[in-house]
Amino acid sequence: MLLITEVVMFRMHTYAVRFSRRSPRVLLLVATLAVAPAAMIRAQAPTPAPAPQQPANPPANPPDQAAPDAGGPDSDNGSIALPKKKDEPADTPPPAPAEPKFKNPTDVPNYSLRIEVPEVTVDVGVILEKTHQFVPNLKPQNFKVYEDGVEQKIAGFKRVEAPITALLLCEFASTSYSFIYDMRNAAWAFAQQLRPQDYVAMMTYDLRTTIVTDFTQDKRQLYEAINSMRIPLFNERNLFDALYEAEDRLTRIEGRKYIILIASGRDTMSKLTYDKILAKVKNTPDITIFTVSTGGAMRAMTEGGGGMRSSMRDMDYLQADNEMRTFAKLTGGDSFFPRFAGEMPDIFSDINKNIRSKYQLVYHPLNPKQDGTYRKLRVELVDDEGQPLRFQDEKHHPLKYDIIARDGYRARPEVE
Repeated sequence: MLLITEVVMFRMHTYAVRFSRRSPRVLLLVATLAVAPAAMIRAQAPTPAPAPQQPANPPANPPDQAAPDAGGPDSDNGSIALPKKKDEPADTPPPAPAEPKFKNPTDVPNYSLRIEVPEVTVDVGVILEKTHQFVPNLKPQNFKVYEDGVEQKIAGFKRVEAPITALLLCEFASTSYSFIYDMRNAAWAFAQQLRPQDYVAMMTYDLRTTIVTDFTQDKRQLYEAINSMRIPLFNERNLFDALYEAEDRLTRIEGRKYIILIASGRDTMSKLTYDKILAKVKNTPDITIFTVSTGGAMRAMTEGGGGMRSSMRDMDYLQADNEMRTFAKLTGGDSFFPRFAGEMPDIFSDINKNIRSKYQLVYHPLNPKQDGTYRKLRVELVDDEGQPLRFQDEKHHPLKYDIIARDGYRARPEVE
């Protein structure tokens, strides 16, 4: 209202200027008309309320000028604030609950509990009898493992083809040159089959054992060790003692190990008996024995010569062959009885295939007792319907195969 009044007065003042050149009466009339509306306007305007007294030191942000949280302004000239949006919960998972705290009773120290689940690993080779070839592409459902006649559930399965760690255990006795000749040819054929990643050592025996070369990856050292065997010293052949010492040395090496026993199989003066070495072979884990017999050609020419001495010698060699087969069978290996030197490359080619190509089965025995007892193992091959697995050649003729696996294992005793 005050603003309007000033405009009117300005206009009246202008009129006064315009008519100032005429008569004084007219000027007086104009002035009277200008004052009258102004007085009427002041009379009609409401009396303004007295302004509140401000303090000497006003606050920096007066309450009436503070921006409201939401809605319009508190006065005519305040700021407008939009309503605040509620914070939406973040799409994050809730925090994990705090771990419960356990306080030991007084005078009770901390202790830890360790539970070991027994685990048995069985290396299985499937070899065709006719061609001595490894059978590939078998699946876990084709295998069944029995421990003491109870079927076990296979928990792990894979095909193994890895570098080997092997010990050549060779009979080097003063008997007949044909035996030494076969042994050297066999050892040389085995060395030719080795790969750069393989570790091989060589030990000979007669009356006592001799380490010819320690474990090495250098074929040249093995060739030199074979060539160094020229003239043996003793005629005795202590096979049982030498095999016991070989297994005892190999137990200090981790992983799967192999013994390639090249010998006639006869034992003459060992301190150990056959039962004791048999128990050692059965109870030593992770060692597979392959046996190669020597002197086959000479034996074939002299067998059945007649007389008590010849008959006793033939009986000794038959017993030696049976022992060599038993050592191999108990450990999941194989035994060979060549007669000619030309058979050696094929024999050791088969041994290398058997060593490098295997199926590894892992199971947790249903009998968890750690009582140190010997557990018998048996492995079978079945088809998808649970029937015995059969192989056929291209002409649909049945093929026989051998399953090569350990005869058993000894459970860990409660206290070792």
